[in-house]
Amino acid sequence: MTLFRPCIDLHAGRVKQIVGATLEAGGGPPKTHFETDLPPAHFAGLYRRDGLTGGHVIQLGPGNRDAALEALRAFPGGLAAGGGITPENAVEYLDAGASHVIVTSFLFSGGRFDAERLRAMVRVVGRQRLVLDLSCRAAGGEWIVACDRWRTLTDLHVDVETLNRLACDCDGFLVHAVDAEGRQEGIAEPLVEQLGRWGGGRITYAGGVRRLEDLQRVADLSAGRVDVTVGSALDLFGGAGVRYTDCVAFNRRTA
Repeated sequence: MTLFRPCIDLHAGRVKQIVGATLEAGGGPPKTHFETDLPPAHFAGLYRRDGLTGGHVIQLGPGNRDAALEALRAFPGGLAAGGGITPENAVEYLDAGASHVIVTSFLFSGGRFDAERLRAMVRVVGRQRLVLDLSCRAAGGEWIVACDRWRTLTDLHVDVETLNRLACDCDGFLVHAVDAEGRQEGIAEPLVEQLGRWGGGRITYAGGVRRLEDLQRVADLSAGRVDVTVGSALDLFGGAGVRYTDCVAFNRRTA
């Protein structure tokens, strides 16, 4: 069954909600919906209190290591860690309490998927501690993985064939609809349907949720096979469309 999965997004060492696609703008800061002086541990502590496992803390660019480790230590085993993860630093995040590490850009070289890099990551952390981030953009009627802070389209398509192939080397997938991320303009329904066709394991979708009913819409479109995270619309992050307490109740109804 579809579940709400919590998130903590970090930019410049602070908890923020930004428009994901604006990360690609060369020199200027990204468009920010929300930022707070509350520490990452505050949000991780809420998720721990309410039993919300399977979430993630994402480092959006450099300067977020200490903040990410703080969140992980506040909820051991409850959050996966992503953003700039490589075989050289992955173990540090796992030792700090990450349930998994999440990897995207390391898997690509010049925009091309490198299977040896995936094998190198598996050798370090094991497939059961690895989540692959297949955040993507629509292009030519297909969904194409974007890496390097979502600035580079790769040669990897998000479809059932790709999910089947990669599932042997990971424990699940995180998929942001890049062009919907942070905009609160509705979920990318064709992508959710595509992900729901797989049904071979754990997937979390992110992007465009604007009201509580969108959680149920993800459940309906994916036949309950895809989980969902909520960012800018969530009242915890300054949003007005979705109440955190309702998301907790959603999980209790579907459990």
